[in-house]
Amino acid sequence: MREDTRQWMEADKRHCWHPFTPQEAWTAPDHQPLVMARGEGAWLWDSEGRKYFDGNSSIWTNIHGHNHPVLNEALRKQSEEVAHTSYLGFANPRASELAEKLVSFFPPSTLERVFFSDNGSTAVEVAMKMSLQFWMQSGEPKRSRFVAFANAYHGDTMGAASLGGVSRFFERFRKFGVEVDFVASLDELAQLDSEGIAAVIIEPLIQGVNEMRPWPQGMLGSLREFCDGAGMHLILDEVMTGFGRTGTMFACEQEEVVPDFLCLAKGLTGGYMPLAATLTTGQVYEAFLGSEENAFYYGHSYTANPLGCAVALASLGLFESENTLELLKPKIVAMSEFLRELKNEQTLVHEVRQCGFIAGIELRQQDGEPFPAGQKMGERFCMAAREHGLLTRPIRDTIVMMPPLCSEIGDLEIWRRALKAL
Repeated sequence: MREDTRQWMEADKRHCWHPFTPQEAWTAPDHQPLVMARGEGAWLWDSEGRKYFDGNSSIWTNIHGHNHPVLNEALRKQSEEVAHTSYLGFANPRASELAEKLVSFFPPSTLERVFFSDNGSTAVEVAMKMSLQFWMQSGEPKRSRFVAFANAYHGDTMGAASLGGVSRFFERFRKFGVEVDFVASLDELAQLDSEGIAAVIIEPLIQGVNEMRPWPQGMLGSLREFCDGAGMHLILDEVMTGFGRTGTMFACEQEEVVPDFLCLAKGLTGGYMPLAATLTTGQVYEAFLGSEENAFYYGHSYTANPLGCAVALASLGLFESENTLELLKPKIVAMSEFLRELKNEQTLVHEVRQCGFIAGIELRQQDGEPFPAGQKMGERFCMAAREHGLLTRPIRDTIVMMPPLCSEIGDLEIWRRALKAL
């Protein structure tokens, strides 16, 4: 082991605290974490020079690949002008351009306003607070409850965590958040008393943390119709599904749905910088006009950071200049064929679930029964996969397949090699 790698590992174990990580196991003397040092395209290298395929796009963020010259140049050029200016009381060129570009993806007079923040959780927090304040200022203050779907995941800040349906992450904090009703289907939603509901939130087309489970076709369109009929807001959490992951720029396009709030993050900057955006309608925006008390008193120090906005604009430009979505179509077909073959070949592959260029590979015992939780089969696979040059993470015993959109069709073979060795 190189001396600098050893020093980085030791410093990490002494001082760092990692997300979603049992720290006692992480800091154990025999655990040697990978120190990721550089990237190129869909590939990463650790500090020891070992090469890995970025199988979950660095936690679902990377779109066009690492170290992309166009994105690098956008950051360099912006940094030579200014790295950051306050968005409180000032505007900046890149934020104006990015907001205009984002609303251009939707029909006129629908999503017209963009509120920038830092990450997916804060994008959802913004939508929640805006919805609640909208109803307060529209004469319906009793609309203060939210509806989320079972096993949903919408972030980890306190408000967003209230909407989470995964008990391991959220149950201990439930009493500190907002009031939420959880439903498993549209039929269950229809049984609720809608009078006090401010908004319904959903991950469109597919739930991520719920082991990559797609929704039935047409469900999103029906949900939009229901919310319109019940007079409540619809919030779409496209933090994971946005920017081409499902085969269209945004998942909601596939059922011609326009929400009242659209939450974006992760792939917004192509995986380069922390940046989020909450898009909303002119109707919502107008409820915040008038007296000072009506203003939306919320924000972050790095709201509309010029570096983040610059690289986001460059990333959106690459969708056009590199014809990303058109080139993605045969890759999605190839992924479907590959997953079908994998299920037929591998006795431990119980089910494959796909939506666009997103997939989950669920592992079970040969008799179809789940593995005992203590075996941690998903974790075991992901650790063993590193020896075959694959980096990804499990959700329980479901293996995430979410490569950067720039990946080659042949790159998927790395999952087959890793599974054969399991």
